[in-house]
Amino acid sequence: MNKDNVKGLDIPGTINDSLTELLRHGARGLIEKAVETELQFFLSHYENVTDLHGRKTVVRNGYLPERDVLTGLGSITVKVPKVRDRSGAGVKFNSAIVPPYVRKAKQVEAALPWLYLRGISTGNMQDALSVLLGDEAKGLSPAVVSRLKAQWSEDYLAWNRRDLADEKVVYLWADGIYSTLRGEDDHLCLLVIIGVNERGEKRLLALSDGYRESKASWLALLQDLTARGPKTAPKLAIGDGALGFWAALDEAWPQTRCQPCWVHKTANVLNELPKAIHGKAKAGLHEIWMAETKAQAEKAFDRFVRDFGAKYPKATGVLSKDREVLLSFYDFPAEHWAHIRTTNPIESTFATIRHRTTRTKNCVSRNTLLGLVFQLALSAERSWLKLRGFDRLPEVIKGVKFQDGIAVLDEVNDIEYKQQNVATDSN
Repeated sequence: MNKDNVKGLDIPGTINDSLTELLRHGARGLIEKAVETELQFFLSHYENVTDLHGRKTVVRNGYLPERDVLTGLGSITVKVPKVRDRSGAGVKFNSAIVPPYVRKAKQVEAALPWLYLRGISTGNMQDALSVLLGDEAKGLSPAVVSRLKAQWSEDYLAWNRRDLADEKVVYLWADGIYSTLRGEDDHLCLLVIIGVNERGEKRLLALSDGYRESKASWLALLQDLTARGPKTAPKLAIGDGALGFWAALDEAWPQTRCQPCWVHKTANVLNELPKAIHGKAKAGLHEIWMAETKAQAEKAFDRFVRDFGAKYPKATGVLSKDREVLLSFYDFPAEHWAHIRTTNPIESTFATIRHRTTRTKNCVSRNTLLGLVFQLALSAERSWLKLRGFDRLPEVIKGVKFQDGIAVLDEVNDIEYKQQNVATDSN
C-alpha cells in the first residue's frame, strides 16, 4: 500500500467527500446529456421551418447563465442551452428536467412538508436538512420555506379547479381526517376522496375542509366534484360510519352503492364491548367479512348476534343496523374485495397527519394546512399501486352482475361481452 492510499485512509471524511464529488460530477453530466437530448427533440420540430433566405428560424444560441440546483447529493451546478428564434414569434426552449428558475430537486422539495408535519418548524428546516445536504442547505432559509408554503397553497387552489370530465371513477373511498395540527378552527377536519379509474389507477379526487363530517360539508364537496366531472357516478363508495357522508352521497349520487369500512365498523363494535372479550369478538367479526360466500357471511353474522346480543345489545345493534350494506362487496369482483372492504387507501396515506405531533407552536392557517396536506398526498399518489384485478373493471362499468365475487353472465350478455373484448383486442 503506497503513501497516498495510507493518507486517504487516515482521513475517512476525505474519501466520503471525494465520492460525493464524484457522484455530483456524474449527476451533472447526466443532467447535461438529458437536457441536450431534450433540446435536439425540440429543434427537430422546427427542422424544416425557414425564413425568406432559407435559413432555419429556430437555432441553438449558447447557454443560459449557470445556476445551482439543490438535490439529494447537495448543490449541483447546471447549465441549460437556449435557442434563438429569427422569426420573431418568441419560440423558447424550456427544459422539463431543469425548468426555468427551479432551485430545488423534487425529492428535496417533497421532503419539506414531511419534515413540517414531523414537528420541524420553518425556522429549523435549514438545520434539519443540513444533516443530509450539508452547507448547501443554507438556501432553505425561513423566508424561502415560507414562500414555498405559499406556493403550495396556490398549487392546491389550481388543482382544486381542474377539469375532471375525462375521469371515469369506478370506486371511491371517502374519509374525514382529524389532526392535532392546530388550525384556525378546532372543529375543522379534512375531507378526502380517492377514486380508482377504469384503468385501475388510484387518484386523489378531492381534498377540502369541512365542519366535522356534516352532510352539508360532504354534499358541497360531492357537488363540486360532480360539476367538474366525472360524467358518470361511481359504482361503489367506501367510507366509515359517518352519517353525513352517506346522506350526502344519497343526494348527490343516489345510484352509487355503499360499502361501510369493516375496520371502522369493527372498532365501533368493540367500543361497546368489555376489553376482556375483544379477542373473541374480533374473531367473530373476521369470520363475517372474510367468508368465501355471502351465504357463509350471513351465517357468521347470525352467529355473532346470537353469541353477543343477549349481554351486549348495543354492540350487536351497531353491527346489525348496517347489515345489508356491510356485505355489498360480495356483488363485486373477488379480486377487488381486499381493496373495497376498507378505507385503507386513505388511512395509510394520511397516517402521518393523523399522528402528527404538537411541536409546532404557531397556529396554521387554513390555506397553509390544505396546501401542506395536498403536497403530501401528491407525493404519496406517485407510489400508489394499481388496483389488483383491474382488468375486471370493464365488467363492473358495463354492469355485469357478480355473485360471491364471480361474474354471472346470461347467454345474451355473455356473447355481447365477448364480442366487445374481441373488438377491444383487435384495436
